[in-house]
Amino acid sequence: MRLARFAILAAIIAPLAACTGSGEDELPATGAEVRQRVIDAGLADANPGAEIQAEDAQHLVRAEYTCVNGERLSVVFDNPRELATIRMRDMTAVDLPQERAADGIWYRSGPHELRGRGNEATWSAPDRDPTACTALG
Repeated sequence: MRLARFAILAAIIAPLAACTGSGEDELPATGAEVRQRVIDAGLADANPGAEIQAEDAQHLVRAEYTCVNGERLSVVFDNPRELATIRMRDMTAVDLPQERAADGIWYRSGPHELRGRGNEATWSAPDRDPTACTALG
């Protein structure tokens, strides 16, 4: 009976003893080593958040427009979301969903509208006449 217990205990301890001394038990010394262990274990993506954000930023197109009536518009076109964010000189902003245009761009939400082709666009906003605008640069 004692021999059976000893055999069972040896069967349990032997695999555990084999785990030591392989170098895997050493703690990583740097953040880079920790990160690599996590990636190797399949617990994290190799691209950190900043790289993912940089990839997402490539889908954004920024443009500055100057308009005949003196307005200046800063526009961020978010093509994957089909959305343009228009920021006016007074720092107010409006999001305009993309509309289907036969040619060029067309973004509209209620009384706000940005429509154009190439570097030329027309900006419409409440309480003012539509105005012609030109993209800078």
